[in-house]
Amino acid sequence: MSEVKKWEESVMMRAARGLPVSRVPVWLMRQAGRYMPEYREVRQKTTFLELCKNPPLAAEVMLTAVDKLKVDAAIIFSDLLPILEPMGFPLEFSVSDGPVIHSPLRTAEDLTRVCELRDVSPLDYVLETVRKTREGLDESLPVIGFAGAPFTLAGYAVEGGTSRDFRQTKLLMYSQPDVWHEFLRRIAVSVANYLIAQADAGAQILQIFDSWVGCLSCGDYRQYVLPHSKTIIDLVRESCPNTPIIHFGTGNPMLLPMLREAGGNVIGADWRIAIDDAWAMIGHDRAIQGNLDPIVLLSDLKTIERQTHAILQKTAHRAGYIFNLGHGILPQTPVEHVAALVEIVKAFPMEQRIA
Repeated sequence: MSEVKKWEESVMMRAARGLPVSRVPVWLMRQAGRYMPEYREVRQKTTFLELCKNPPLAAEVMLTAVDKLKVDAAIIFSDLLPILEPMGFPLEFSVSDGPVIHSPLRTAEDLTRVCELRDVSPLDYVLETVRKTREGLDESLPVIGFAGAPFTLAGYAVEGGTSRDFRQTKLLMYSQPDVWHEFLRRIAVSVANYLIAQADAGAQILQIFDSWVGCLSCGDYRQYVLPHSKTIIDLVRESCPNTPIIHFGTGNPMLLPMLREAGGNVIGADWRIAIDDAWAMIGHDRAIQGNLDPIVLLSDLKTIERQTHAILQKTAHRAGYIFNLGHGILPQTPVEHVAALVEIVKAFPMEQRIA
């Protein structure tokens, strides 16, 4: 019989599996980022993409953040977009414009150059980041691997970068549905293989980010996106049945029941909906993650405590809750506010749970 690892009984892993915990677990999206002076010092010496492709440095950046903040998990330091490079989309991160893809997909002819990744060896540097993060992390804490969801990755690949209205993406979706569905099928298979490889490399939890899906109506999500997100989760579940999956989308709270339908042990909610309302929509047989507005961390400590306690009062009485922001930490956030937030969550007295 194999030895049970300490992380298996961590509050993070137990909550992700819907089990009772001694206190609420907390980790934060973008917990290693520009708000930290240590990260800014590293970035002065290298580009963002070079940092993502440097496993020792990427692991060091995240391990520094975990040690400084005392969070309950380490998400690997990487990005959603590197998977697009071996799929056929040259990627650049511009200082002023963010990610830039110089050959966006717009037609059926463009689809001929899109590779479906059965072999994820071009992304070995990410898998090595997983391994080095796992090696350097306290054994009582889990490592979170992640990838972008099909709609979000397609949005970048079709728009050629970020977008306000995702006009080109929706036009492709509406006017060339066959091209759209084949493109998302290839993305889904590639992402599933990528996530499975991260789990094999040492990630105990996997998160799927659908950062741009909130621009869609519920009907469009069901028709054009849900089947492909479900493909990812079904394939990962088949290969990694004991690895909890967090499914996180932003922008349209009405999509939450369909995120649940697509799959995931934990459904992430952003700040646009009250956390208890979100959980009721998802169903209490699933765990939930969220959902403090990141801008709250720019306010004073009393406001941070008040807003955090309001969320905890609505969730901490029920097994399966993970505290997080509704999206990533903003670059302007004071580090001491982030550390204080973690302390506030960890110190929340369990006797204050609602009966």
